[in-house]
Amino acid sequence: MSTDIEDGGVSAEEQVDEEQATEVCPVVDAVEQIGSQWRLVVLHDLTEGEKRFNELKRSTEANARTLSRVLDDLQESGFVERRLEEDAPVATYYSLTGKGESLAPVFDEIESWANEWMESCQAATADD
Repeated sequence: MSTDIEDGGVSAEEQVDEEQATEVCPVVDAVEQIGSQWRLVVLHDLTEGEKRFNELKRSTEANARTLSRVLDDLQESGFVERRLEEDAPVATYYSLTGKGESLAPVFDEIESWANEWMESCQAATADD
């Protein structure tokens, strides 16, 4: 008895799994790019507009090393742009690129979802 696998082919089950993975792939890729806690915090914070490094540090409560690393990652990924003003005192400003700004509606939807569902989750936990 010969099967597709023995013949070097792909079974129907493997083909379905591969098709599902292809459909999910953009979601997984997107989450990997923006998915860390600090990336999300910084991106959300910058939806309010351009900020200096120390403003971001205060508003996100991230330590300087973490914030610097996250901003470098976001800049490299094309979500954030950096602007250096060399007047005295030297200041570095960060803002969202078009790619970063395109996440604003996503944050709005997540916030709406959280407002609706997180309260019910907390209420259910309180009832236990």
